[in-house]
Order: sequence, then structure tokens, then C-alpha cells
Amino acid sequence: MSSSKKQKKRLFDGMGYREVQRSNSVRRKRLSKQKQNLLKQNGYNNIGWDNVINLYQRINEILADDTDDGDTLEDLFLKADRIGSKYQTVDEIKTFQSKMAQEVEAISDKIDTQFPEPDVEYIDFS
Repeated sequence: MSSSKKQKKRLFDGMGYREVQRSNSVRRKRLSKQKQNLLKQNGYNNIGWDNVINLYQRINEILADDTDDGDTLEDLFLKADRIGSKYQTVDEIKTFQSKMAQEVEAISDKIDTQFPEPDVEYIDFS
């Protein structure tokens, strides 16, 4: 065999060129039409090693962002609270809420003593 045929196959992420192209095609179909069009408008192509790799990485970023569901930290805490509430009795929930209110009040008092507001602010709504 000649040396050109003995060249190592170029791999990206353990896949050859055609495999990465196929993966891009399959995963791109999972995206919304809007995101598919956005990729096209931004010049992401599935032809040429560099383009194929860039498209692969961009699709990974988009899919990772989509799994976040856009939940804020507050949303996640509310979800956790709802899940936790399923496994607690009404008495346990009331006890916890009572203790939490006491802790919040204690923290508020400490903040007020450490950071007093000497100026009283009056708002005239008339």
C-alpha cells in the first residue's frame, strides 16, 4: 500500500467525518425550526472538517441550553419545595414554616442592629 492510503483516519470525538456529519444531521432535526434557521443564517455548515466540528459544538451548546428549561433559581427552589411537600405531613409543614418565620425574624433583627437606617424616609402619595 502507498503511504497515502496508510494515513490515519482523522477523528473528532471518536467519530470520523461522515459520522460527525450524520450526528449533526440527526441532532439538528431535534432543534426547533427557528434554531435551525439561526444556525443556517450564522453560517454553520455540515461540509468541511472545520465547519462540521463547529456545527457539532454549536448544536451541543444549544441542546445543553435547552435542557435547562430556562428555570431560574427561584423556580428550582419552588419545584424542590413542591416535591418536598409531597412527603411531609401537614403538621410537619406547619412546624417548619413556623420555625422558618422565627429564623427570618431573627436574621432581620440582626441586620437591623448591624445596619441601622438613621434617616427615616417619608413618601407622600398625594
